Amino acid sequence: MGTKRRRSRSKKKKWLMWIGIIILALILLMAGYVFYLWTKASDTMSNIHEPLARDEDPARQKELNDLLKHKDPVNILLLGVDARENDKGRSDTMIVMTLNPKSKSTLMTSIPRDTYVDIPGRGKDKINHAYAFGDVPLSIETVEKTFDIPIHFYARVNMEGFEQGIDTLGGITLENNLDFSQGGHHFTKGTLSLDGKQALEYTRMRKKDPKGDLGRNDRQRKVIQSAMKKATTLSSIPKVDDFLAIADNNVKTNLNQKNIEAITKNYRKTIASSKNVEIQGTGETIGGIWYYIISDDETKRIHNVITDHLKK
Repeated sequence: MGTKRRRSRSKKKKWLMWIGIIILALILLMAGYVFYLWTKASDTMSNIHEPLARDEDPARQKELNDLLKHKDPVNILLLGVDARENDKGRSDTMIVMTLNPKSKSTLMTSIPRDTYVDIPGRGKDKINHAYAFGDVPLSIETVEKTFDIPIHFYARVNMEGFEQGIDTLGGITLENNLDFSQGGHHFTKGTLSLDGKQALEYTRMRKKDPKGDLGRNDRQRKVIQSAMKKATTLSSIPKVDDFLAIADNNVKTNLNQKNIEAITKNYRKTIASSKNVEIQGTGETIGGIWYYIISDDETKRIHNVITDHLKK
C-alpha cells in the first residue's frame, strides 16, 4: 500500500508540473504537458528552448530565476505567428500575459497587430512588423519600449500548431456574441463547440467585426482561456504524446526546464482568475496604409494597468 501511495504521489507531482507548460506554450495549444516520462519530456524541452541573447548574461539569468523562486509576478509575451514556406511571417497575435501568484490571477493584454509604434532601428510601423524585421528579440524590445514594461519570458507558437493543439484537446467550447461567417464556417451567437480549423478561423476574422482588431483580439483570448481550462482536466493526460509532438514542431520559448518546474509549483493557480485588457485607439490612414493609433495617455494607461498587476 505504501508503495502504491508513493507512486500515486509521484504521478500527481509530475502531472502538476506539466500543467505549468500548458500555461505558457498554449497561445493556441496550451495543452497536455502533464504526467509523462521525464526523459522524453526533457527532449522536447531541449528542442523548444530558444533563449534570447540577453538571457545568456549570468546576472539576467539569476534575476529571472529569483523572480520565479520568490513567486514574483512575471510578464510573458505570447506570439502567434502565421509562418509560410520561405517566409517567417508576422506576429498576428501578440498578448502580454501577466501571471500573479499572489493574487492568483492572470492579466491578458492583447496588442492589435496594426498598432502604430516606433520599432527600434526601423522607425514608425505596425507593431507586428517587428517580428518580420527582427524576429522575437525585436518584438520583445518593441513591446518593452512602447509600454515601458519588462518582458521576462516569451512563447512563440505557429498557427498550424494552434489548430493541431485544439484538435488534440478534442475541441473547445466558448460563448460567442457575434454572428458571422469566416473561412467557409458560420459562427452563430451563443455557445459554440469548435474544432481546430473552426477555432483558427474564429480567431482570424476582423473585417466583419464592428470592433475590428479589438473584436478579433477578444476572440483570441476566449479561445486561449477555453483551451487552458480544458487542458487542465484529467482527460488531457492520455494525449501527452500528441501534445509533445505538436510542441516539438511549433513552439519556441526561452523558458528552460528549471523555469517550468518553478512556474508549475508557484504559478499554476494564476489561471483561476483571468482579466482581459483592451487597448483603445483609432484608425488612421498614413501614406495610404491603415494603422491603429493609440495616444500617449492610452499607452500610459496600459503601462499602469500591467505594472499594477505586477505589484499585487
